[in-house]
Amino acid sequence: MSDAESPSPSLRVACVPWRVDRVTSFEAFVSRVRYFVETARADYGAEVVLFPEFFTVPLLTTEAPMEAMGGIRHLARQFTEPFRERMAALAAEWGVYLVAGSHPVEQPDGSLRNVAMIFRPDGSRIDQPKLHITPWETETWNIAGGGSLAVIETPKARLGVLICYDVEFPEAVRALADEGVEVLLVPYCTDNRQGWLRVTKCAAARAVESQIYVATAGIVGSLDGVPGMNVHFGRSAVYTPSDFGFARDGIEAESEANEEALLIADLNLASLRRSRAAGTVTPINDRRPDLFAFQSQARIDR
Repeated sequence: MSDAESPSPSLRVACVPWRVDRVTSFEAFVSRVRYFVETARADYGAEVVLFPEFFTVPLLTTEAPMEAMGGIRHLARQFTEPFRERMAALAAEWGVYLVAGSHPVEQPDGSLRNVAMIFRPDGSRIDQPKLHITPWETETWNIAGGGSLAVIETPKARLGVLICYDVEFPEAVRALADEGVEVLLVPYCTDNRQGWLRVTKCAAARAVESQIYVATAGIVGSLDGVPGMNVHFGRSAVYTPSDFGFARDGIEAESEANEEALLIADLNLASLRRSRAAGTVTPINDRRPDLFAFQSQARIDR
């Protein structure tokens, strides 16, 4: 088959608008995660599966009620290692890149970080800490920001992950784009429509200005008895550059608001690369470093 006849390279991504609910045990939680990973891979051929920020917090419903700070510490200390082990096994079993939402992780100095764990098809892991911490996370959970960016190499494209608030900062995305990232994955957790709009409007803007795909997955539903996870507004979506060769309105796929589902999207990498090389506009190439110097100081992990 000639190059002209060969199919356009694409990457199939599954985003999970995850409904928070009470769980009876850690195994019951893992079973729900497995259901979505298995369905995404076996039924739809997804290569990347994305869960939302803080989707592990319902594990606290397996314990007696705790105040906010004690609860988030308990989640980090009690569940981090078994969570890592089981997610690595799921990624290897199903041969997917599994972005396991985010989870609080206690650091050697005792501080807490909000960390997205990305598991490769061989079960290996790379972590992406949240860089920018919201006032609520600081005041309620005393979470600290990280200082590194992860670039995930795959056979088809380079991936990056930014957690929720991070996508509202253009420089974080531009630093990843400068490292060759073409697909950005954004797990988020927002409690109201205003928060959801901040994340999603910024995600759409990042897709335009850095000429990348941006896939998002958010928490939906309500969870009583766990401070900080009471109510949510979420609508997962995949955003594209705004140009010929992409979806109308720059939205490749979008779930229904506040409903748990499995959102599948095929990301046409050939269209993205054509747009970057010779689109109607090419913002990735038309920057003015002579006027606006930018060089990321973040450590790049691969």
